[in-house]
Amino acid sequence: MTSDENSFYITTAISYPNGTPHIGHAYEVVATDAMARFKRLDGYDVFFMTGTDEHGQKMMQTAEKEGITPAQLAQRNSDAFQAMNDELGTSYDRFIRTTDADHHAAAQELWRRMEANGDIYLDKYAGWYSVRDEAFYTEEQTEVREDGVRYSTETDTEVTWTEEESYFFRLSNYQDKLLSFYAENPEFGAPRSRFNEVIRFVEGGLNDLSISRTTFDWGIPVPGNEKHVMYVWVDALTNYLTGAGFPDVESESFKKYWPADVHVIGKDISRFHAIYWPAFLMSAKLPLPRRVMIHGFLHNNGVKMSKSLGNTVSPDEFANRYGLDQIRYFFLREVPFGADGSYNHETIVARINGDLANNFGNLAQRSLSMVAKNCGGVVPTPQELTEADREILDAAAGLLDSNRAAYERQEFSRGLESIWQVLGDTNAYFAEQEPWKLKKTDPQRMETVLYVTIEVVRQVALLLQPVLPQATTAMLDLLAVGEGSARSFENYTKALQPGTELPAPAPVFPRYEEEKANA
Repeated sequence: MTSDENSFYITTAISYPNGTPHIGHAYEVVATDAMARFKRLDGYDVFFMTGTDEHGQKMMQTAEKEGITPAQLAQRNSDAFQAMNDELGTSYDRFIRTTDADHHAAAQELWRRMEANGDIYLDKYAGWYSVRDEAFYTEEQTEVREDGVRYSTETDTEVTWTEEESYFFRLSNYQDKLLSFYAENPEFGAPRSRFNEVIRFVEGGLNDLSISRTTFDWGIPVPGNEKHVMYVWVDALTNYLTGAGFPDVESESFKKYWPADVHVIGKDISRFHAIYWPAFLMSAKLPLPRRVMIHGFLHNNGVKMSKSLGNTVSPDEFANRYGLDQIRYFFLREVPFGADGSYNHETIVARINGDLANNFGNLAQRSLSMVAKNCGGVVPTPQELTEADREILDAAAGLLDSNRAAYERQEFSRGLESIWQVLGDTNAYFAEQEPWKLKKTDPQRMETVLYVTIEVVRQVALLLQPVLPQATTAMLDLLAVGEGSARSFENYTKALQPGTELPAPAPVFPRYEEEKANA
């Protein structure tokens, strides 16, 4: 069973709504959104899903502290995460919640399949558990610190000794199967540096996994034994199947979208996605996702964000200060996706003013203003092209294929770097050709230079739509590029037509001014 060749199913890791959205959440959904938009523009039938994981002991404890029900807490916080997606302009097709009825059916069917395969058994769990991480840890993965409290050495979260009846998943049976799968599918986990950590963990041996709880009831009941609820990660990971239409494996949507093409996740949950999830799917006799893309964290001035340090920033605060497109560009341009990165005010402003306003925006504004003043406000007619003209046009034409390759590997910064290289070369070309002088000495040559320049602007604007959806809409309007399919990559090489009337030019990328920002 394989998904439709023309379909593309991409997901974020669904967010645990026991708090408020932060920049890390925004970073993940913006990257996933850019990938989804790129694929749509490239002719794919895209299904992009994000959402919230709402069950577990942590949610129940937080609700009790606040004097509300877990359902009320889940509703309130899920609304906040969905609002964040809407404020960021993400183009998700479904915002899934693990409290959705169809998700309950999917999670229970996955359980039945794993049980039918002989991989689930009833026993007693005794060990260290982190409520905050909703994760189990071995003795070797914990330590007692100076305050007398035991912590996970991996996540610095408090762990407590837990003993209760539990169903277990025979994860130990899947060590060799997982290692064989990783070897046969080297692109499954990325970037390789992070995925190598997963491989080493599996090579060190796998223990069977406790997958149910009896000490609370905020979760999906275990089929056939409702005093147990499923371990939150069995429940949460199944959302990817739910979105595709599972358990109806004969449905059009399941046949079209499963297996998923890319799961975009943070490095803190890589083991759940790259070890537990493929093992569950193997047990259930279901195809595995094609790729798990593990991104790093964004730090504030090099310091990990935390509420205790007071250095967290909300996504809406970020967008209101710098602009929505501007932060989308910064996220994807500044840090290679997969690596940890850092941001501060100065680096953000440098990208806005240097890359967007000066490089791209100024090139478009200068060339379109000259067209308006010297070519009657219509696309100029090029004459015989010189080697310099062809070199610039060929470089712009080649950007589509190079960016396709970059997006396939989620190398957004590399794709953007190649675009800005061409923009830099085009700015140099424009300066060297001096069309403002040519209007007196060689008007036909001036028209050719202006045509070449705005044609590069058109192709770059088309290619930047996934990252800068608002600005490129305005830019393509200024170039009189039609809407809808006219702005798809299918028309990437469909050059501007001489004589096409253009609207009056207007700046698209304003500079960031401290005075205005602080006014």
